[in-house]
Amino acid sequence: MATRNYQGKKFNNSTIDKIVDALTIEEALQININNKPFTVSMRTPGNDIELVRGLLHAEGVINNVDFIPEISLKKENDNGIVTIVNVNIPEKELGEGYSNSRSLLSVSSCGICGKTELSDLAFIGKTIDDNNKIDIGLIHSLFNKMNNFQYDFRESGGTHAAAAFTLNGKLLCAMEDIGRHNAVDKIVGKLINNQELNDAKIMTVSGRISYEIVIKCFKARIPFLAAVSAPSSLAVDYAKELGITLFAFCRDQRATCYSNPQRTKIQSTNTKAS
Repeated sequence: MATRNYQGKKFNNSTIDKIVDALTIEEALQININNKPFTVSMRTPGNDIELVRGLLHAEGVINNVDFIPEISLKKENDNGIVTIVNVNIPEKELGEGYSNSRSLLSVSSCGICGKTELSDLAFIGKTIDDNNKIDIGLIHSLFNKMNNFQYDFRESGGTHAAAAFTLNGKLLCAMEDIGRHNAVDKIVGKLINNQELNDAKIMTVSGRISYEIVIKCFKARIPFLAAVSAPSSLAVDYAKELGITLFAFCRDQRATCYSNPQRTKIQSTNTKAS
């Protein structure tokens, strides 16, 4: 249940028509860790287990990708939407993201998600050093594959999408959410739960790229990141430093690479790259 119908009046010049539109649902999900509140995420309901697992990975709360925590439903609202979940994590599996303890409010359109200073960001692991190369022509086909799974967007026009692929373009999973970074968390969480994180080499996103999405991509050790729209300046700066090859404006058979272009190649003579 990713959309909900709302009545409205559509004004078009001198006419007024009654309409019913499907709008993307945005609801709060409180995540408790060991029965203590940790964070609240504004998200589109669905794939909540994957969302929680991906978020805890990105925040460094759980660094062991082989550990699958017990996630239990604590509360639902009157519409049957989950509002509170609890994650049981043994103390030995808790990372610095939990011990640094900050209350995060993750809203659907933000790029900061409760972090008050950039110094809050602590990177675990070394810069991605991947010698594989990607054909620009492949990137465009990946977006076509992702678009095929944007069911909620076609209904409401209000969701973002993310997808993960192998180096040869095999789709591993695709997710939608009202928040760009929520969709990414859902992708990473599903990859972890399916034990496919090491197979993921390319991530695509439907909107723009903030520095936070770059960090999530880095934490997942995915070397290639591509977006339909623009990157922020900080996203490019981080991508350069963290070893991610970042593509943006991937549409109309064009793509702009802003970092680590040594991993790109063009095999098709009719492929244009700007």
